[in-house]
Amino acid sequence: MHFPASLLAGGVFAALFAPPALAEDRPTPAAQQATSAGTGANDGNEILVTARHRAESSQAVPLAISVVGGDHLDNTGAFNVGRLQQLTPTLQFFSSNPRNSAANIRGLGAPFGLTNDGIEQGVGIYVDDVYYSRAASSTFDFLDVQQIEVLRGPQGTLYGKNTTAGAISITSRQPTFNLEGRGEVSVGNYGFKQAKAAISGPLSDTVAARIAVSETSRNGTVWNTKTNIADDTQDNLGLRAQLLWRPSSRVDVTLAGDYNRQNPICCSTVFYAYGVTQRTASRQFPALAAVLGYAPPSTNPYARVTDLDSPQAALNKSGGVSLRVKAQLGDGTLTSITAWRFWDWNPSNDRDYTGLPITTLSQNPSQQNQYTQEVRYSLQKRKYDLQIGVFAFNQAIHTEGTQQQGSAASTYLLSSAQISAACPAGSAAGCSTAILNGLTSNNDIRLNNTSLALYGQATWHVTDRFSIQPGVRLNYDKKKGWYNATVTSGSGQAVYVGAPTSNAAAAATLADQLGVLSPQQFAPRFSAWNFSYDITGTYRFSQDVRFYATYAKSFKSGGINLNGVPADATGAPILDDATVKPESVHHLEAGLKTQFLDRKATLNLAAFRTTIENYQATVNNYQVGAVRGYLANAGKVRTQGFEADASWRPSERFNLYGNGAFTDARYINFTNAPCPPELSGGTLVTGTQSPSGPGVAGGLSPQACNISGQRLPGISKWAYSWGGEYNIPARLLGKDGEVYFGYDGSYRSSFSSNPSPSAYTWVAGYALHNLRAGFRVSHGLDLFAWVRNVANKGYVQQLTVTSGNTGLIVAQLGDPRTFGGTVKVQF
Repeated sequence: MHFPASLLAGGVFAALFAPPALAEDRPTPAAQQATSAGTGANDGNEILVTARHRAESSQAVPLAISVVGGDHLDNTGAFNVGRLQQLTPTLQFFSSNPRNSAANIRGLGAPFGLTNDGIEQGVGIYVDDVYYSRAASSTFDFLDVQQIEVLRGPQGTLYGKNTTAGAISITSRQPTFNLEGRGEVSVGNYGFKQAKAAISGPLSDTVAARIAVSETSRNGTVWNTKTNIADDTQDNLGLRAQLLWRPSSRVDVTLAGDYNRQNPICCSTVFYAYGVTQRTASRQFPALAAVLGYAPPSTNPYARVTDLDSPQAALNKSGGVSLRVKAQLGDGTLTSITAWRFWDWNPSNDRDYTGLPITTLSQNPSQQNQYTQEVRYSLQKRKYDLQIGVFAFNQAIHTEGTQQQGSAASTYLLSSAQISAACPAGSAAGCSTAILNGLTSNNDIRLNNTSLALYGQATWHVTDRFSIQPGVRLNYDKKKGWYNATVTSGSGQAVYVGAPTSNAAAAATLADQLGVLSPQQFAPRFSAWNFSYDITGTYRFSQDVRFYATYAKSFKSGGINLNGVPADATGAPILDDATVKPESVHHLEAGLKTQFLDRKATLNLAAFRTTIENYQATVNNYQVGAVRGYLANAGKVRTQGFEADASWRPSERFNLYGNGAFTDARYINFTNAPCPPELSGGTLVTGTQSPSGPGVAGGLSPQACNISGQRLPGISKWAYSWGGEYNIPARLLGKDGEVYFGYDGSYRSSFSSNPSPSAYTWVAGYALHNLRAGFRVSHGLDLFAWVRNVANKGYVQQLTVTSGNTGLIVAQLGDPRTFGGTVKVQF
């Protein structure tokens, strides 16, 4: 899909040489404000946001919003979305590798588990108004960021791409007509090195430019005894350039380009636990490890030792070009954003999660091209405000995946009966190994995704105190997919249902191979129109106390399965499982925004309840092959809770902030869910069962489980962040400045790390504490030392149930204690 330049013509360029507007008539972008907005820890100035595409006080916006300034990000070391969640407790971020990453807000967004290209994000990520469709982009370092706004709740009538859970809006520092620059160098333990630089200034009276660069490197934090190197390194590079043309005081034209590259040794797992499944005792992990003479390098996950024998790689590239035109047209503002983005992913994983040659290759290189065009017009009057927009999006993804089994696969994955049938008495030596050794699946996966939308939002100021804000969205989505998996044996023979066999042993071998990797081919399609709406009422009790209430009827587009689907008895794909229905979202929210103590203190409260019918969930059959995780609709889920954001700045020397969230997110109706590992792997029986208690080796496994009432994965009931900073005047290095001491803490309670809650996959709650101390000169030098995870707390980011129903549980760990120093300069 192409978006012609004519879309930018007409009214936009008609304004190029219009009479200049008075300076006070031009809204001042938040990016140009002298404020460093933290989560409550601001510099005492009013925090301005652009959540509604206009600069306004965060206290005036009738929605729950967290604001984190660029300086606060730098000072706390929160240089990507994964670390941002430590400052914003309603945000959850999970990443087993950059491709398999997801950002959720209030427990909603993307299904927990392996990424499926055929499904939409529920949380939109925007950088300078450009939508980033790949969650992998959230793993890159923030680059020259002015501030980040985390918007909670549906935003479909306000933003181009529909988002049912919220949005993360990232605003970069913009080109300036005054020469300015900043630089930053950090060093720390584990060989950590990070350098950032940006310079901005005029090229002429009407043209300004800005260039920024960031590079991060760090040694690994998990020792691999197989390769004798440390895994989970960091190797990031980011480049960004912007060119601003201001032909008149009524028009800004910004051309921007960026390139980001990650090339870490990533992403390792460690042995965490063994949990009994329904498999026979001889097919459980302890027995299989004994037969193969294997033992994990450590059974203490916090020893930070692994022995993964497949290469660990996560080469991740992303970049693009955008053109933003913003013009004062009549009494309003016309904005056009045209963008192209690419994503290139080249990984290597160890998907048996051990040092055994079970699965020796597991990789899904992907390439994406994305085009977006958004045009919106906003108008502000005394009695009403109006914003209308159109949005077009096209995405093309091509993935070519490979999975290959190794020499230990037959012993680990097949029963003795299966091996005996394929290798009867008198078979050649090595027969059992040859059944699965070299068995390879090659996948060709394609997606073309188109979305078109017309959206709008109006605010009627009924009185000076009371406003009503309705919004609507009309959306069309069309997805076309292609999934083709071919399988070959170690000898290069095609493996498929009905393949000719010469004898019973050959037939048994074929059956064994198809039980591990099976070919599939199907071309899923989905298209639908959707209409959504919301309405918000706001009442201002006083200048510093506002109440708002919102109802939103929203949707999340239907999806297509591009990780394979279950097959029937003949091996044919079950096409009813190739698509998933759209989610239907009903959202209620009420909030109170207050300032007091001469505006030195802020307290914002919000309560919400969101119900979703046809919730798009990841289901898992724990098998080895490609169909181990696919999408399906759960009947109904509900998330509800309350949030508080507070800050207090009694003087310019001291500030405190605290944020908290209680989130109760549950399956309301999911009666045919896949069973957790403790009820999987045994003899199948008809009917469903509610999970309770550990597994029993050699037991019976229901075909499905009723997990209604169970908690959604990845969501802590309680999450908090808090911190503060104290400074005193001082003179150092011949400069007047201030010595400061800062502290930031966060806590999240336990959460489930499996789509169907399991007794084996509850991640324990944990608290993290970070300290910093230094000396700074206003708009000049800043020297500080920092320690993250001061207590060296061992904590788990994610637990994974390994395939094959062996009971092996592995973990991805959070960072250990890190420390170092930073030097920042700006002019």
